Amino acid sequence: MSELGIGTPAPDFTLPATGGTTVSLSAHRGKKVIIFFYSKDNTAG
Repeated sequence: MSELGIGTPAPDFTLPATGGTTVSLSAHRGKKVIIFFYSKDNTAG
């Protein structure tokens, strides 16, 4: 996968959520969404 730049739309994805459900980015199309990526644990990120 290529690196995303600022302002570049994120590709759609689906991930597991609590309660045995899933959440998809496409389900929030047209809404403001914040996606937070964090560095690997115990690294200088």
